[in-house]
Amino acid sequence: MKTLYFDCFAGASGNMVLGALVDLGVDRSELGNRLQRLSVTDFSIEYTEVDRSGISSTHVNVVVPPETKHRHLHNIERIIDDSGLSDQVKERSKAIFTRLAQAEADVHGIDVQKVHFHEVGALDAIVDVVGSCIGFEMLGIERFVGSKINVGTGFVTMEHGTYPVPPPAVAKLLAGVPAYSNEIAGELLTPTGAAIISTVCESYGPLPEMRVEQTGYGAGTRTYDKFPNVLRLILGESEVETAGPTDSDLISERLVVLETNVDDLSPQVVGYVQEKAFELGALDCWTTPIQMKKNRPAAMLSLLCGEETKSALTEMLFLETSTLGVRSAKVDRLSLHREMHSVQTIYGLIDVKAATYRGRIVNVMPEYDQVKHAAAEHNVPFRVVHAETVASFKGIARSASS
Repeated sequence: MKTLYFDCFAGASGNMVLGALVDLGVDRSELGNRLQRLSVTDFSIEYTEVDRSGISSTHVNVVVPPETKHRHLHNIERIIDDSGLSDQVKERSKAIFTRLAQAEADVHGIDVQKVHFHEVGALDAIVDVVGSCIGFEMLGIERFVGSKINVGTGFVTMEHGTYPVPPPAVAKLLAGVPAYSNEIAGELLTPTGAAIISTVCESYGPLPEMRVEQTGYGAGTRTYDKFPNVLRLILGESEVETAGPTDSDLISERLVVLETNVDDLSPQVVGYVQEKAFELGALDCWTTPIQMKKNRPAAMLSLLCGEETKSALTEMLFLETSTLGVRSAKVDRLSLHREMHSVQTIYGLIDVKAATYRGRIVNVMPEYDQVKHAAAEHNVPFRVVHAETVASFKGIARSASS
């Protein structure tokens, strides 16, 4: 499995990620051609080979015309959606900016769609994020792993004031991510760098076991005495990790769980949201009773989906519910192979889903809607039609095996 390891001993920024990808071997000309598919004002990229405390690295500078306007999430999503880039690049880029918007919304206590980006909404940040996602695609990255992240120390001055390092939005983005400070002065981890790494990485820790193919260094703008201000990316091949026993009958998938807590939503709306989730491609959707602040009874709404539908489902939750934030986590799922069979019963033809494990059928499930229709049509209990269908299928299966 093509694996990319983020070695963040000097933190990370958007241009450091892009520079390290170019240093790894991403073709500059092809990267530029693909970035031109963004329907935005003219920009150019300057690549400079620099020395950072003895390490030769690539520094990227995105040159853009002066901008005075601030962009909202929907503005950035429109720029990405209107491009001629691949679906993978679009979805990954939008996921990064959505995560960034959620962090900003949490910090300021406002709706995610009301967040207006400052530095991270500027054209150079858009190029950094989308360019990085293009680089991931060009290298064929299948797995992302990150190290502990050095965030720096001290204070940083931003539009809203002066804040401690890491600033509030970066601290939000670091939820669940191992971070530390070794007293290097300055902001080593920027919001864009934090958003990219926390969105794509599925795990964090030491360098995983892998066959190293290439190493790239992306330079930060600041220089330090005897401290290399660079992001190191290590590219290689690693073995596929599974969450349990392997078997030819098991399907291994990397999926996403979206969760949000609501305490002021009508049950009718919850039901509608669940229906809408399945229409948009959710693999599963469920609610869990919980107790929130001030002892209010509430529900946690959970959705299981693939990476390709994560953005659409997140947007649906923000538009259709009263939530102010959506959590996301990557999970591994092992599932059984399933086959559909049509079974003739005394109540008519009914489809049955059969799951197999190690060469034998271990689960049989008649299609709910067809059983319901047959029960109503013949005026018999649902469970009777269900049992008859299962018995008929097992009888056919026994005959076929004998």
